[in-house]
Amino acid sequence: MTAPNGQGLLHLAAAVDQRAAHDAPAHVELARLAERGGFDFVTLDDTFTRPGLDALAVLARVAPATTRVGLVPTVTTTHTEPFRVQAAVATLDWVSGGRAGWCIDVSTTEGEARLFGRRHAAPADALWREAGQVADAAARLWDSREDGAAVRDTATGRSTSRSTGRSAGRGGPHRVDFRGDTFAVRGPSTAPRPPQGHPVRVVDATDRHARATAARYADVALVQGATPAQVGAVRAQLHAAALAHGRDPDELRVLAALTVDLGDGERAAERGHGGGGPRQTAQGPLYRGGPVDLAELIAAWHGTGAADGFHLTPVEPGRDLERLVNGTVALLQHRGLFRTFYPGSTLREHLGLARPANRYAVTGGTS
Repeated sequence: MTAPNGQGLLHLAAAVDQRAAHDAPAHVELARLAERGGFDFVTLDDTFTRPGLDALAVLARVAPATTRVGLVPTVTTTHTEPFRVQAAVATLDWVSGGRAGWCIDVSTTEGEARLFGRRHAAPADALWREAGQVADAAARLWDSREDGAAVRDTATGRSTSRSTGRSAGRGGPHRVDFRGDTFAVRGPSTAPRPPQGHPVRVVDATDRHARATAARYADVALVQGATPAQVGAVRAQLHAAALAHGRDPDELRVLAALTVDLGDGERAAERGHGGGGPRQTAQGPLYRGGPVDLAELIAAWHGTGAADGFHLTPVEPGRDLERLVNGTVALLQHRGLFRTFYPGSTLREHLGLARPANRYAVTGGTS
């Protein structure tokens, strides 16, 4: 679909991080609000050293309380077992009815490494190369079970069939024997193939070390930038690298990442914000102003073709997300730049991404 400015329709995502929230209802409330605004997905950050709840587990609780919005927790690949990561993300896709994503991240500090005691912190390039290998292994494990195929319980010997509602082959399971630089996994997966085939993979590609992994494996790349030119330059790099890896660049959505502070209500954006672009801070680009000027900024940036959409992190989640939905989103919808209803039921459908074919069902081969 095309917007009036000649570009594709906007994609919008929002962070629902709440430092002081240690219960499910607070996250459910924000996710429902984002869903009312038609956001493609919400993200929930997580690190090994951040106090708080496990992001993936929280969004698994949010899943049955929502019906359309995508759910994307951060899951760190460093120090974690790839086999368990892919099974957990596949489970989130099942319990959400095909709305799961996975924000891939790495752990770079020695303090985090000491929590596990198995190895020292590695250079960023090596960690992101490992993250790409985990993403590759996960996709192979997701494909190790064909759509609708029975999964046998080795303890009871019983088989259960999980249907995706799509016609598909019932072969398999398929053997996976994947070896990365730091790990090895064997399949098949214990979980049935996810409803989306492959849950959506998201990478923050602001750091140059992450860009090769994003270009090769991500469905969505997040990019911080204080101007559309900065974001557009990284988008061009990502598309060129994706093409070099044999990917169609149109399969990679690039979202500009902004922190937004809408506490000034309808006041015009401060100098250095709004039409002049966000202000660069140590934490990344920050917009501070009202929802009307933010809608203008989003429309202007999108009109340049610099990004396919925006990932917005509210400074005050409850206050700012409500103003985003009732103010900024409503204005973008009025201008025909953002949809007024969800085009389907899965996150891939929201993003306009095809459901991947099973590599083993198509080729009949093994890894």
